[in-house]
Parts: sequence; structure tokens; C-alpha cells
Amino acid sequence: MTEPVLALSGLSKSFSALKVTDAVDLDLRPGEIHALIGPNGAGKSSLIKLVAGELAADAGSILFDGREISGLDQIARARLGLTRTFQVSSLIPEFSARGNVMFAAQARRRSVFGFVRQVSRDKELIGEAMDALERVGLSDRAGVRVSELSHGEKRLLEIAMALAMQPRIFLMDEPMAGLGQEGSAKLIGFLDKLRTEAPILLIEHDMDAVFQLADRISVLVAGKIIARGKADEIRNHPEVRTAYLGEDAA
Repeated sequence: MTEPVLALSGLSKSFSALKVTDAVDLDLRPGEIHALIGPNGAGKSSLIKLVAGELAADAGSILFDGREISGLDQIARARLGLTRTFQVSSLIPEFSARGNVMFAAQARRRSVFGFVRQVSRDKELIGEAMDALERVGLSDRAGVRVSELSHGEKRLLEIAMALAMQPRIFLMDEPMAGLGQEGSAKLIGFLDKLRTEAPILLIEHDMDAVFQLADRISVLVAGKIIARGKADEIRNHPEVRTAYLGEDAA
């Protein structure tokens, strides 16, 4: 079996008496989409934040390509190639879509010094930004200010920014939100191909998208993984049907 790129073991996090992540074991293998699902408040976003370095774990380990990274901050993890898609950086409303992607590409180079000058002068940065925008279908909106983009376009822009970071893992939190049926269908096709470039740990409430895309699914309830498996196994799992899918297990 191929060694996982990301492996979580016994990962735990509490806020006072509230345990948001409870001894979670989970891994992500090359070329796959591993979906993490669960009801609201299950701790999914907290788990992603722990992996990305936005939160510090109370216990457990995070191995990235065999290296323990629990002691690294968010910036260090991003530079290793672990990118949280929708929290790469805050979108800059005054910048154009292209300018935001250029900012992400420049951050990958470990410096944003003199960035404003780079916007107009660095053809390589401009080319990288346009390539990323083309891939997500926003090339015709390259010159539009972020403040003028729709919610769905902003989500796609954040994906373009992640692409510019050239990550080795994508951490995606609700990428389908706000896209509508047509936009979601296009993004499903895009993510299906993207997994060949870098594996994806996916949080998503759109179960049609999850069942279409995920090689494996882990179900998180109250901070604990209660089930994992392929789509058919999760659909038919009695605890999942009761706790998350809202169906009668009988």
C-alpha cells in the first residue's frame, strides 16, 4: 500500500470542557480525495485548522510526508506544501482577482517585499496568475476587483490562489458553497482531475459531490470518527444514517 502523504494519530483538541477533536486517526494517500463529513458542530473545521496549523493540538501527531509537523506554524506548513484552500490568505478587496493570485504566488517565493511593484513588472507572476485563473474559469474576470466579485467567484478565486501556492496537499473546506448547481458540477469535474496533482482532504456538505468524488469518507460526530469507508459503505452504515444522514437506521 502506498504510504500516506498526511497521517493524523490520536489528534485531540479541547476548549475548556468542550472536546472538539477527540483522538482522531486519519490519513490521506497520494492521488485520492478523502472526504470528511459530519453534522454542524462536529468539529470538521477545527480538525482542518489543526492540520493547517491555525490551531495547536493538545495531543497526538501530524505526519506530513513522514515528518512530524505539529511544532510548525501555519506559514511553515504552507511552505512545505500543505495549503488550506480557503484560508491561503485573506482576499484583498482592493486588489483585482489577478492581483490576489499574484500575491499567493509571491508568498510561495517566501517574500512579498515590493509586491506592489511586482504587479505591473513581473511577467512570470502575471503568467502564473493567469494560468491559475484560467483553470478555475475566471480568466475573463482577472481585472475585476475582489469587492465586485460574486460569492461563488470569490470561492473560485481562493482555489486559484491555492493553485498558485503549488501545494502538495489541498485542504478544502466547503468548496461547493455558494456555487449553484452548474458551478458545483463544473467544480466537481475540476476536483476530480486535480487529485492527480495533489491529494485532497475535503470537507463538504453537498453529499452528491462527496459520493461522486471521494475515494474514502470519514464521518466525524462530536469530534470523533464514527465510521470510514467507501461511498456505499457510508451510505449503508447505521450510525451514519442516524447521526448524519437523518435516516432511520431500521
